Amino acid sequence: MELTRMDHDGRRDRLNHDWLRPPEGEQYHSTAPNGVTYSTGTTIVGVTTDDAAILAADQRMSLGGRFTANKNAQKVEQVHPTGAIAISGSVGPAQRLIQSLRTEANLYGVRRGEPMSLRALSQTTGHLVSGLPVAPLLAGVDQTGPQVYELDGGGSVLRDDYAAGGSGMQVAYGVLERRFDPDASTESARRTAVDAIAAASERDTASGNGVHVATITAEGVDIDGADDPEEVR
Repeated sequence: MELTRMDHDGRRDRLNHDWLRPPEGEQYHSTAPNGVTYSTGTTIVGVTTDDAAILAADQRMSLGGRFTANKNAQKVEQVHPTGAIAISGSVGPAQRLIQSLRTEANLYGVRRGEPMSLRALSQTTGHLVSGLPVAPLLAGVDQTGPQVYELDGGGSVLRDDYAAGGSGMQVAYGVLERRFDPDASTESARRTAVDAIAAASERDTASGNGVHVATITAEGVDIDGADDPEEVR
């Protein structure tokens, strides 16, 4: 099921991502003309290994923080030949961010004849996110190796070996702090990321209904999802 809402100009916005809690721990709200309020809630995770980066996110889209409007929302998207983004933030700005980031990465590749570096991609993302109610995770692989970046509307761009975001981030960090191993295999890191999402989904009412996970290597981005986390571990 795909939900839409009418904005004040009469245009339709697809609601194919969740509304997620910002880093401050407060919820963003957007009231449509019909008086319905869309609030935030999700869990996103990023993990690196020696030769890969993993991004994972739950699939639940909630309406008003009380009703599960969609159980198959994909919140992990490829934006670069070897890079992807996991969305935490308002639906409309998040969609425009993804479109703009893809355009910037494609233009760079066409003009320079080579992919944009992940550091340059993260800085570009930081500029695009600045001022928006969006706090995504960016991950990818380039000649310097796998990388994960935390970003937010305040313009910060922070690189780390692993990170979590969204309303279920506290539970997810509990798993990451216990399980993260810089020498882990890609398969092990993937299981850790999926288990962090599954654990958050058990306690955070705004997260759940399965997981999408992206495995990013120098060869490209592979994204798959399932209602049962066991199917993608």
